[in-house]
Amino acid sequence: MKHFNKYQFLAIVLPGLIFISCSTLEKASQHGFQSGYYKMRSDQTPAQKVYVDRTEDKVEVYQAPHKKPDLDDSFGFTLNSEESEPGKKLSFTKSSLDIDLATILMKYRPSVQGLPSQLTSDLNISLYAGWRRDQYRRSCTTDPLGRHINRMSSRGFDIGLFGGLGTTAITPFTTQNKREYEYSGMILQSGIAGFLEFNIASFGFALGWDYLVHSDREVWIYQNKPWLGFMVGIALN
Repeated sequence: MKHFNKYQFLAIVLPGLIFISCSTLEKASQHGFQSGYYKMRSDQTPAQKVYVDRTEDKVEVYQAPHKKPDLDDSFGFTLNSEESEPGKKLSFTKSSLDIDLATILMKYRPSVQGLPSQLTSDLNISLYAGWRRDQYRRSCTTDPLGRHINRMSSRGFDIGLFGGLGTTAITPFTTQNKREYEYSGMILQSGIAGFLEFNIASFGFALGWDYLVHSDREVWIYQNKPWLGFMVGIALN
């Protein structure tokens, strides 16, 4: 089997990643507070199913108990503009399937067979899919002149599975001196991950395993051994 170094791997994968990123980056922002169905809560009322119609600076909320907006039962508020009266605190939540293009920036490999632990940052890319929950809160601030301004803040998290390709260093160290040469081998990686969401990008931690494609997997000390990683993802859906 052909050996792949980092530059060959980059030449193969990078054009595809650029194409995917360019075609999906505009869609990625939909994880923000956009038009759609939510569960709304306030200090005075329990959770209610609503439909939100969001424009650049205005939010219109319709009661939707049966997944159909009630045009006769709605209220609205503006964002980032002055209001005569303070708005009550509201929160909007939704759950969805999250599909990300992800990479592990750093992998921590625990000690194996008496050898020291390692922190690596080899090139890799994965497809991630998980269950996501987002929450958006409306708060009202008052400036020194007594003017009220509504603002939205957001937070989210998700957990799921990932799988993809990557490279890893094959050296005398990682083969317990059973191989004298050095090269970058191709791996298949998979595992579970949890993310905190910040608009387009997601940051989280992963628990994963690597499988070396080349026949040197028989002497590679990290074959199917668990690692911990710091992960970043960009939403595709």
